[in-house]
Amino acid sequence: MTLPPWPAEPPACGQVLLRAVEARDAAMAQQLSTDPYVPQTGSLPGNATMQEASDWVRRQQGRHAEGAGFSLTIARRCDEFAIGHCGLWLKDLDEGRASAGYAVAPSERGRGYAAEALAALTEFGWTVPGVQRIDLFIEPWNIASIRTAERAGYVREELLARNQMVGGEPRDMFLYSSVRRGHSTR
Repeated sequence: MTLPPWPAEPPACGQVLLRAVEARDAAMAQQLSTDPYVPQTGSLPGNATMQEASDWVRRQQGRHAEGAGFSLTIARRCDEFAIGHCGLWLKDLDEGRASAGYAVAPSERGRGYAAEALAALTEFGWTVPGVQRIDLFIEPWNIASIRTAERAGYVREELLARNQMVGGEPRDMFLYSSVRRGHSTR
């Protein structure tokens, strides 16, 4: 799948901007890898070495060319320092759907960065031709992520039983969505 080009201006909201993943983001990736949940949901190994974090950065840099979507670093707007990662994934673009994910480094949590990053990612998502809805899949225990989704304007639609593999086992997920204005959810 050929994706639209990168945005000319980095998407931004409040204190954060979303920029292309750069080699210097390996230290942030290494910190993300210390969260026991993050390695279960993607390709970043737990307690990653600097080499493993650098390898993960290189994989993220290739996601757009592969046609997977947009892999972005969440950075502080004031200095572009990496504080997390997010992605807009487009494997279901032909059906008008995208999905999103986000994670903020443990040392940067509790400051509203995740909700601002998700808001910026969502607004960017509406610029991608064909995207009519953006979905989030959140485990019911993950109260912080639920609050992030709701702060960014996402609405809980349903509980999907044993919907996604996380850490090698099927897990229940709440489906949260944001629908392009002017379109119904059904």
